[in-house]
Amino acid sequence: MSAGAPRPGTGASHPAPRRLLEKYGLRAKRSWGQNFLGDVGILDAIAALAVPRAGEPIVELGAGLGHLTARLVARGGRVVAVERDRDMARVLRGELGDRIRLVEADAARLDVRALDAAGADGRTAVVGNIPYHLTSPILFALLDQADAVSRAVLLVQREVAERLAAAPGTKAWGLLSVLLQQRADVRIARIVPPGAFHPPPKVESAVVVAEMRAGAPAAPDPGRFRRLVKAGFAQRRKTLRNALEAARIAPRDALERGLARAAVDPARRGETLSVAEWEALDRELAAQPDDARPDEARPGQRE
Repeated sequence: MSAGAPRPGTGASHPAPRRLLEKYGLRAKRSWGQNFLGDVGILDAIAALAVPRAGEPIVELGAGLGHLTARLVARGGRVVAVERDRDMARVLRGELGDRIRLVEADAARLDVRALDAAGADGRTAVVGNIPYHLTSPILFALLDQADAVSRAVLLVQREVAERLAAAPGTKAWGLLSVLLQQRADVRIARIVPPGAFHPPPKVESAVVVAEMRAGAPAAPDPGRFRRLVKAGFAQRRKTLRNALEAARIAPRDALERGLARAAVDPARRGETLSVAEWEALDRELAAQPDDARPDEARPGQRE
């Protein structure tokens, strides 16, 4: 049997979302952002992106009713299914049993390393149908653990996916674009219509793939870098110099020196800077004397 072929009792026979909910006497919890993907073709495609080879470890964030989980198992993935909803955990136990390792936890507060699910290179892949209201917390949590993640395959709102994969100088380019693309090669794999879900959301979704670059260097001080980029995008109509000064990243004279040494025109706007330019600016501003930076930007101060 090939690695991608469904195995009995897994993806091939997993009941449709509506049937599973009825079987366990449940309803989708709108307050939890539960929209269950039931389209077989899309589920198979996501599983193939997440587990290209049998035997690979994979952590699924928000496993829900287990439709994607079953297909990850069918492809030979060593699945750690993370789910915080006790009702969904009951379904996962009933339908998939010991074919998965179930962890009842909040995906937005998950310590990937603590799962002990790393592959040969010490990293693990992550996949998930992410509730729209939790997208940013989960992405920031993954970014904080980027060196433990090899690949992230996430089903998110289309607008968010377009931001993550955006190019500098576009309206979609923003804080998450910079932070994710600093560590990964990002692309949109496919668009998913509302009708693929039960119940259907009001907007389109998209599958975004982030291939984490092994050994990709983070900023020397990730918290400082994040504050800098966030400040640059906080007031998009302002020039970069004025936006950073308003956020008290550094006094004007220190900003002028840092911008000049990073070869960044102070009249530009933050949305035009590439990842490399943000990194250069961060290095130059960090090189300024302590007395040229506001107290909250000095070494040893917390974000």
